[in-house]
Amino acid sequence: MSKSLAKNSANLNKVYHVTKADLPLSCPGEDMKTWNSHPKVYLNLSKENQATCPYCGAQYIMDDK
Repeated sequence: MSKSLAKNSANLNKVYHVTKADLPLSCPGEDMKTWNSHPKVYLNLSKENQATCPYCGAQYIMDDK
């Protein structure tokens, strides 16, 4: 995942900007600490280039168009 995501523990931020290099996208991400988080869920960014995690409400916004 992006370096900005890798520094964060799961669900610390509520808005994450991602690129195509971060796909496939899941929450919590590979580099996030998951011991205090929710089950992994894959997110679909095909609609409006953004997605919201159904567990924690974190928003993911695709910066690549």
